[in-house]
Amino acid sequence: MHFNWTGIVVLILAYGLGSIPFGYLIVRLGWGTDIRTLGSGNIGAANVLRSSSRWGGILTLLMDAAKGFLAVCAARHFVHGNEQYVAMAAVAVVAGHVFPVFLKFKGGKGVATAAGVFLCLAPLPLLTSLAIFVMVVAIWRFVSLGSIISAGSFCILYFLFEFSKDHSLWILSASVVCSCLIVVRHRENIKRLVMGTENRFSRKRK
Repeated sequence: MHFNWTGIVVLILAYGLGSIPFGYLIVRLGWGTDIRTLGSGNIGAANVLRSSSRWGGILTLLMDAAKGFLAVCAARHFVHGNEQYVAMAAVAVVAGHVFPVFLKFKGGKGVATAAGVFLCLAPLPLLTSLAIFVMVVAIWRFVSLGSIISAGSFCILYFLFEFSKDHSLWILSASVVCSCLIVVRHRENIKRLVMGTENRFSRKRK
């Protein structure tokens, strides 16, 4: 990989942007509560929606996705399309959300941020995996299961839809790393799914 100071700065900024805990900030500023003390303790949109409010959850989802989208689009611009640094920026922003420096490296699960990343890099596979997420949640009513299956399927979808055209091993690798991060962050959910104690999605909201 060709060393590039601009690329290094882009990676640092991508991680920093990913580290901004929008779910935490929205609940703290809007309701004066620490989202980490509510529900599952996660700072992501699903827990904000369940534990705080519908609009808080929607805003968290949009902001978490926006930081992923912005990070890779900006990276693509500043490194002039260098796929190596774009791919690493994709991983960096998701890693920032999962391991945010501002919350002692204890963050969210990376689903919305990864969605924003690949909305920029690979919209067709992303929208297809989103359809899979909606279908799984509609049938089984487990948001975690939908997240796990859609994340796992995304790599396959990227390979089928995009890799055959651009042959970008860097972006494919980034999709695998981001998907693995999401699945690993759902390990407690996987245990509860196996045990039959995972919470189902409910339409009732505050």
